[in-house]
Formats: sequence, structure tokens, C-alpha cells
Amino acid sequence: MALDTVELAHGLFRILETGDPALALDVVGQDNYNREAAVAPPACAVAGPAGTLASSAWLRSAFSDLRFPVLGIAANDDQVWVRLRMQGRHTGPFVRFQDGALDQAIPPTGREVDFEQVHVLDVRDGKVVRHEALRDDIAMLGQLGVFPPSPAIALRMLAWRVSGRAARAAAEVASLAADAAATLQDTVHSAARSN
Repeated sequence: MALDTVELAHGLFRILETGDPALALDVVGQDNYNREAAVAPPACAVAGPAGTLASSAWLRSAFSDLRFPVLGIAANDDQVWVRLRMQGRHTGPFVRFQDGALDQAIPPTGREVDFEQVHVLDVRDGKVVRHEALRDDIAMLGQLGVFPPSPAIALRMLAWRVSGRAARAAAEVASLAADAAATLQDTVHSAARSN
């Protein structure tokens, strides 16, 4: 049974919360393009469900109890606009990338994040095929103590950079995202064997 555009939107954010590969196959088109992957590990830029699973792993590695409560949805047959909040606790390094390389690593702060986002999803043939977002990243960075920089967080970030911990965190997060993308192949192969 095909999902309608609103169900697809809810499904996409459920994938980000859970990393559910079966749901990713149901919701995300093979040619899905995620414009927001520019600051994520390289695996997040892979087209289709694999990139979405990589994005989920990246976000969940940094934010425990990750959730995306929806505040409002508007939809037509081929596009959905979703206003929501991203919420969670910053318990792992939040690593941002630029051109596939480490840009910034924020050591775990234990702080809660809760900020608004607006997502635009294009839908074709019953699947999400494009994702763009307007996020209040400044609010999130403020909640983490990065912007404006608190002296304690700035010193921790510098110490991580100088000691190599930031580079190691980036490598670990990139590997975790790549592994999550690879789980999709396992799910597809298992489904094929059971049919």
C-alpha cells in the first residue's frame, strides 16, 4: 500500500529517529537527493535510502533520544512542507563536515537541544526524492555553547582539534554513517532471500 505525502513525511523523520532500514526502503526513493548532506559525513550524500540511513546514524551518534515532533504540515501531490522541532541530548561528538572532511567537532556537552526546522520534501511515485531544509543552526549551536562561544566549550573544541580527538571522532562518525548505509544492502538481500 502506497503512503500518501503526509505519511511519507512522518516516515522520513521516523527513519532519522530510529535508523529503520525497512522503513527507509518504503519511504525514500532510490534517486533521493538530500541537499542537507553538505555538512554531514560523505555517506550521507549517497542517493536513496542508504544516504538517509547514514544521516540517521550521524545524528543519532551525537544526539541521544533524538526526536522530531511535527508542528505543522502542508502538502500537495508532489511536495510536502514540514515545520518541526529537532530535540535530543548532546551525548556524542557532533561532527560537521565540509567537502567530506572534518570542519568542526563539538565534544559532548550533555546539553539538551530543541530548535525549529522547516523541511521541503519532493515526492514522486510514492517516495521522497528530494530533501531541503531551513534549520535554525545558530539556535542549536547556542544551546550547545558554541555560538557565541563559551570559553569552556571553545577550549574543549581546541583541545580536541590539537590532540587529534576531533579527527578521530570525524573518522568514527564517518565510518558509522557508512556502516548504516551498508545495512540497507543487508536488508535488501534478506528480503530477497525470504521471497
